[in-house]
Amino acid sequence: MDFNRTVLVTGGCGFIGSHLVCSLVTRNPHWRIINLDVLDYCCSPRSLESIEDRTNYTFIRGDVCNSRLLNHIFSTENIDVIFHLAAKTHVESSFESPSSFQRVNIDGTRVLLGAAHQARHRPQRFIYVSTDEVYGAGLDQVFDESSPVRPSNPYSATKAAAEYLVKSYWDKYKFPIIITRSNNIYGPRQYTEKVIPRFLNLLQMNKKCTIQGTLPKSRHFLFVDDAISAFLLLLEKGTVGEIYNVGTSCEIPIMQLARELIKMVKNVQDSEVNDWLEFVPDRPRVDLCYPIKCEKLQQLGWRAEVSWVEGIRQTVKWYHDNPDFWTEAGEDQGQVRSKFQKTNE
Repeated sequence: MDFNRTVLVTGGCGFIGSHLVCSLVTRNPHWRIINLDVLDYCCSPRSLESIEDRTNYTFIRGDVCNSRLLNHIFSTENIDVIFHLAAKTHVESSFESPSSFQRVNIDGTRVLLGAAHQARHRPQRFIYVSTDEVYGAGLDQVFDESSPVRPSNPYSATKAAAEYLVKSYWDKYKFPIIITRSNNIYGPRQYTEKVIPRFLNLLQMNKKCTIQGTLPKSRHFLFVDDAISAFLLLLEKGTVGEIYNVGTSCEIPIMQLARELIKMVKNVQDSEVNDWLEFVPDRPRVDLCYPIKCEKLQQLGWRAEVSWVEGIRQTVKWYHDNPDFWTEAGEDQGQVRSKFQKTNE
């Protein structure tokens, strides 16, 4: 079958990446979608079950830092679009092993940019998915795309550094890049280290929600479908060389989040909610919130469509219906790893 566009998604087995890949494959049967993923602990092939047999979908298990592999992909495939999502993202882990975050988030971006730029078939778009955390904490200000970046942990520092790499290819070569900085994205299939699935996982095991520290932290939560619609809109209407915030006005204090989830999962009265809360020591250097402006993206016609009430309802229902997803995903990864090793021996 002849495809009229070839799209490479890095990190397509991760939470956001799998939703993006599924959307691209189902909406665009005449596009070829290539998913490159190393299958790290927070990724699952099960997230792609709905589209794995589609003729326009190809999965390549590989490391974005592998220059030989990346050069091979770009020399054998006419890649038109790159969505670069492959990254290590857990803030706490970034303090424990900053070098691994530097390798994947910075070196991986450098290798991918180099291979894409040197390809004989010039890509039309290189969309780098970054994070609002590059701005650092904002208590008395709201960040727009021109605000200075002040990352405050190893994770956000590597994302900011990767942004500079991406931007340099626009400045020097006019390579057609777009950068997105998004709020906390949530929804079905998110790994259990992030706050919403972590709370849900704890409650499903009849354990208390652990609240880190005593300061009033909050986050802006964007449902994954709205994030995907933003990425797809930017592919078609975004201006190359530009940065776009992708956010929502839905700011939820972490304490309120825990209370809501306790009521939804445990079906308890207000007087019993505190019985399901446990305060634990804070992690190093926690930003209290990241408020961002999104007028630039909204001018292209984007709006967050999924309300908090509806998004969290869908999310809670998915985790209720799939309590063993991540346990079984670990087993699936082992099987994929064993199969992969055999084919390469």
